[in-house]
Amino acid sequence: MFTYEMHKVNQAELLREATAQRLVRQARLARRARRNADHEDEGRVSHLRDLRDRFAHAA
Repeated sequence: MFTYEMHKVNQAELLREATAQRLVRQARLARRARRNADHEDEGRVSHLRDLRDRFAHAA
């Protein structure tokens, strides 16, 4: 009987851990979605390295 009780305790702990990890993953995805939604209004920022390829080098 003791082995069964330990199994049930371990199972409950694994379920709690899985739920916590799922919540963390959902929070990260929601935060990333909010951040991406905020940046969509601003438009793409071009970097200097992007501009180098557009122009020929001076002589």
